[in-house]
Amino acid sequence: MIEMKDISVRYPGTHTDALSEISISFQQGEFVCILGKSGAGKSTFVRCFNGLQKLTHGEIYLKGNPVSPSNDEEWRTIRRKTGMIFQHFNLIPRLSVLQNVLTGMFGYRSSFKNLIGWFTTQEKELAKRVIADVGLAAMEHRRVENLSGGQKQRVGIARALVQQPEILIGDEPVASIDPGTAEHIFNMLQDIHRRLRLLTIINVHDIDLAKRYATRIVALKEGKVIFDGHPGDFTNEEYYATYQS
Repeated sequence: MIEMKDISVRYPGTHTDALSEISISFQQGEFVCILGKSGAGKSTFVRCFNGLQKLTHGEIYLKGNPVSPSNDEEWRTIRRKTGMIFQHFNLIPRLSVLQNVLTGMFGYRSSFKNLIGWFTTQEKELAKRVIADVGLAAMEHRRVENLSGGQKQRVGIARALVQQPEILIGDEPVASIDPGTAEHIFNMLQDIHRRLRLLTIINVHDIDLAKRYATRIVALKEGKVIFDGHPGDFTNEEYYATYQS
């Protein structure tokens, strides 16, 4: 479904690559967890999937077709089908749950409709369905600033789901919430993943969560893939190779 060939990313003003010559592919139906210590390149890596991070070198193929790095329209189309969940939620605090979730539809609509905040009955009904799916049906009119961290992340998930994505990306989606809530969020993500048959790729610090929920683990160190395989094969040896200097 997605193939990366020799991709590298170097940030301006630096002398080392954040990602270095990575070649890897992912298929629909996989639940992939990306592991690595801070600075390993995890966030840079997942942001390459929807063009939030531009490549310095290499190519990305979607369903066998090359994606031009300079074709903004092509990337906009990809983003419409790629739901993104962020560590710090990226919500608008003063708006309601429903209003925040509706912003996930912006990529499909005209700029004028987005500016005036006009949505069809069908669009509102879809937003309400995904809000119910993440367990917030009773809170759709509550302002996001009044929610807990776990509830805010559910809003973020609902906003991604309203795009009706084929790919679901999570950039440390449980790093800002407590362990019990993180477990609940991962359980929800796994259920959504299976029900919608998505390709799900999530950065996570918690190795236990990754080993319980992922179908595949990819470990990064200094911008390179040092492990790619079944969670059961991520042994103590791989752990120390990934997290020790």
